[in-house]
Amino acid sequence: MLDIRFPGLGITLDNVKDGFNLFGIDVKFYGIVITIGFLVAYFMSVNYAKKSGQDDELYLDFLLWLVIPAILGARLYYVIFSWDEYFVKGKGFGETLLDLINIRNGGLAIYGGIIAGVIVAIFFAKKKKANLMLMADTIAPGLLAAQAIGRLGNFFNREAFGEYTDSLFRMCIPVDYYVNEGSLSGLVNSGVITEKMANNLVEYDAMQWISVHPTFLYEALWNIAFMIIILIYRKYKKFDGEIGLLYVWGYGLGRVWIEGLRSDSLIIPGIDIKASQLLAAICVLVASIVLVKKRMDVAQNMVKKSSVDVKK
Repeated sequence: MLDIRFPGLGITLDNVKDGFNLFGIDVKFYGIVITIGFLVAYFMSVNYAKKSGQDDELYLDFLLWLVIPAILGARLYYVIFSWDEYFVKGKGFGETLLDLINIRNGGLAIYGGIIAGVIVAIFFAKKKKANLMLMADTIAPGLLAAQAIGRLGNFFNREAFGEYTDSLFRMCIPVDYYVNEGSLSGLVNSGVITEKMANNLVEYDAMQWISVHPTFLYEALWNIAFMIIILIYRKYKKFDGEIGLLYVWGYGLGRVWIEGLRSDSLIIPGIDIKASQLLAAICVLVASIVLVKKRMDVAQNMVKKSSVDVKK
């Protein structure tokens, strides 16, 4: 059963597949939407680079530097916090290696990609003698667009959803979709669904469905909304790097909220804290402090300049 329902909104999506077969090769929508996200971010960055008098070819070079490290970073972050899922006692080296590199069905953590991207950007800017802060301002809106698009991959894979809810925006997935995981108790034990979901199944077409928060959709909408805000604000920025910092602040704020709703978050071993929620909170705090400090510096410089002009 491949249908997905949003009953509170009166929406039923029939036969939602996670990919297609092309000349005998399975092609996953997850990979397609990530590729589209990269391209959208690139073209948005190039467009602004041209308008702001930058060398737009710089961003093609950066994209070529970025793609592989970003994917590796996103995968590494996911694997680190899902260690037991991949390194199972008794599983051979070859099978483990194949599991580690197989990302077609998901298993990429956005924050890992961002961390890798920041590291690459620092080295790239130094190598090319580019303005790192201006690059951050140029890339930030496109990055939000790419992340919003990338969340569609979670939709096709039926992953990154939240806990049980009966709210207006609830998403329903048939339990039979996860038939390979075995019984209902098997689904709970494997972590695919939670006990709360299992105890609150709903019925449509004589079938049982889980009813959950579509948190990937919440994040996509949050990213789009915040992208529009910083696109409008960008012309009023006071210093290079301000838009980049606003991205860190705004995206982090959204993730703090959304990670609190998710049922499949990556957990920091030993302390039972959601890794991305903690990282997002730290990003919000640091970005807030830096933004306030930089804004105060700009205001002080304006006052000093006004005083000098008056004396003249």
